[in-house]
Amino acid sequence: MKFSESLKKNSYFQNVYKNGKSYANRFFVMYVLENDLDKNRLGISVSKKVGNSVIRHHVTRLVREAYRLQEERFDCGLDIVVIARVSAKQVSYHETERAILHLGSLHHILKKSII
Repeated sequence: MKFSESLKKNSYFQNVYKNGKSYANRFFVMYVLENDLDKNRLGISVSKKVGNSVIRHHVTRLVREAYRLQEERFDCGLDIVVIARVSAKQVSYHETERAILHLGSLHHILKKSII
């Protein structure tokens, strides 16, 4: 089941930057803001400092896929913006997944595991 959609408009990104809370690790910065919806909206920003268009799109696809596969672990009703740092250009999928989950745990937006 799909819980998320893309965050596309610049005004939405600016709202998350201005009013959201941010945490960072080696590869990414994550901003989170509640959106009063029953789904999450994910925005991904990769600047030209990271690399050419091939590298930027590769990083974007890695982040989107890592989030998609771990989506059920995140709380609902959030706008999430992930910004790639320059060090993210050589990151593997597993490192991306770990980094996204690490930032989610710093924000306390991961659901508790039920064993």
